[in-house]
Amino acid sequence: MNIVNMMWAGGTPYMSIHKVHRQVLSHAGADARISNWLLLGSGLCCGLGSTREWHMPPRALKGRHLWRLLRPWLRMRLRKALAEAKAEIVLLDGIGVARLVLPLLQNIPGVRAKVLFHGKTRLNASDVRLLRMLAPERLSIAAVSHTLAESLERDLGRPVQTLRMALDPLAFVEPLLTRDMARQVLRLPQAAAVMLGAVGRLVESKGFEMLIEAFAKASARQPGLQLAIIGEGPLHALLQERIEALGLAGRVHLCGHREDLQQLYRAFDWLLVPSRSEGLGLVVQEAVMADVPVVCSDLPVFREQLGDTGGYLPTADQSAWAEAIARCAALSAPAVAARQRQALAPEQAWQAFCNGSQSLLRS
Repeated sequence: MNIVNMMWAGGTPYMSIHKVHRQVLSHAGADARISNWLLLGSGLCCGLGSTREWHMPPRALKGRHLWRLLRPWLRMRLRKALAEAKAEIVLLDGIGVARLVLPLLQNIPGVRAKVLFHGKTRLNASDVRLLRMLAPERLSIAAVSHTLAESLERDLGRPVQTLRMALDPLAFVEPLLTRDMARQVLRLPQAAAVMLGAVGRLVESKGFEMLIEAFAKASARQPGLQLAIIGEGPLHALLQERIEALGLAGRVHLCGHREDLQQLYRAFDWLLVPSRSEGLGLVVQEAVMADVPVVCSDLPVFREQLGDTGGYLPTADQSAWAEAIARCAALSAPAVAARQRQALAPEQAWQAFCNGSQSLLRS
């Protein structure tokens, strides 16, 4: 089976998306021949099979203004390459890639398409027509959470498979560092009374600016609190300036991007996830499997994973987050983590993901 995995782009901003595609493709079977195509730029890819970088003009790929006139030329190049690759299946990274690729598949009857959605997407009328264009036996649509799948089904009027991303619990736990080792790697204070953690791109949707403001309020009452944020992004300088302005230097740590993130969760006593929106929020799963309890925004995708065990807070409510941060010092973190792990049921989630990935690729 020849599979072409078409991704929008590579690099740090797309790590979580590539992780999902890597996990899906790992269930393609021993006979699968996988080729990864990055339409924009270069960087990390899913890690399975070969990688081809297309370096397409961004404006042409997005089809804006006169640049849309280049799209037929881009599709012609892709059609020729798909024929050369003898592609049988194309796995498409969301609606952006689907807009480019699905129209050309009308004239390539031997290729089946799988569109995988990673986050809430605003579909316009032409997107709906596009995703209804191919028959169900040629086009499968999947989403990384039940919440997202239900939303897409309402918009499209056709079935959407829930393929909730999960990780192999045994493989995940094996490389985890101890608390002391993880803090040493991150250069965090070993003696911190309570080390709060946050993980993600330093962008507005992750809510880290609000989190730092809330932490400032909470730490005025709980001086033993520390906060470490792992991630990089365009808001780094702004966040650092705010940390210094609030007098939090030495108590709030911007740790930057870490390739070894999955080994480091036990540096934290609690994980804080103040996201304003998420397609899945994989960090919630990773923290719980590392026995680190989670406090998160009240989003459906988080409730889907943690049920009634999550410490849910109103999105962007600075006062509520400050109160919750202050309470972390008094709560039993291991007890909360144990309840959340039971709700997450990582072994069952992993088996469901394995079965779902095989079904998606072979249907």
